[in-house]
Amino acid sequence: MNLESILFSQGFGTRRQCRAMIADARVAVAGATCTDPLADFDPAGLVFSVDGAAWPYHAHAYVALNKPAGYECSRDPQHHLSVFHLLPPQFAERNVQCVGRLDQDTTGLLLLSDDGQFVHAFTSPKRKVPKVYLATTRHAIDETQLQALREGVLLHGERAPSAAVAAVARGEHTLELTVLEGKYHQVKRMVAAAGNRVEALHRERIGGFGLPGTLAPGQWQWLDAAALDALRNNG
Repeated sequence: MNLESILFSQGFGTRRQCRAMIADARVAVAGATCTDPLADFDPAGLVFSVDGAAWPYHAHAYVALNKPAGYECSRDPQHHLSVFHLLPPQFAERNVQCVGRLDQDTTGLLLLSDDGQFVHAFTSPKRKVPKVYLATTRHAIDETQLQALREGVLLHGERAPSAAVAAVARGEHTLELTVLEGKYHQVKRMVAAAGNRVEALHRERIGGFGLPGTLAPGQWQWLDAAALDALRNNG
């Protein structure tokens, strides 16, 4: 693949902009500046740099973000900053999408990708991908609430009850809830229907992949093959 196409595929601008970057000696491969946009490279495992910043080639972007509170999962946010403010602009340029959404006040694991099949696989309710949330509740959690969540609670506007795969109290006001669906405000609505209220919500896990402890709020990382396998194994 020629260098111009590589930069274009990675979201570094239009083809014309990528050609100009290369011609202006802003791009280096293997530590050597390259000014030929038609220079051919094997993209597999390639790491190039633009203005001294390294960028690994990925045919598709698979990214995990530790979403902090106060960010919206939208490129056109209404009241807060977009999560894309936390990511390099190349991701928006190559049409990376949020894989499902978290409310602006919900924190934790958020996946993003430009692979449409991947996005569908982890957002389609038919795939039944488990998602684990940690909720801080206003009132103390009791066994009656946990049992209601496991057996299913009827949400306003829904005809069928929504049940958690698992509901476990980690503390007096800390609830671990595993759900398979991704309905609007689902966890908050389920907890409310069980007789409590969510004060804070954090997503810990999707499928078999847990939010890395080394990933601080606002930070992101590429998902490697092991992480993708864990996601698909559904834990």
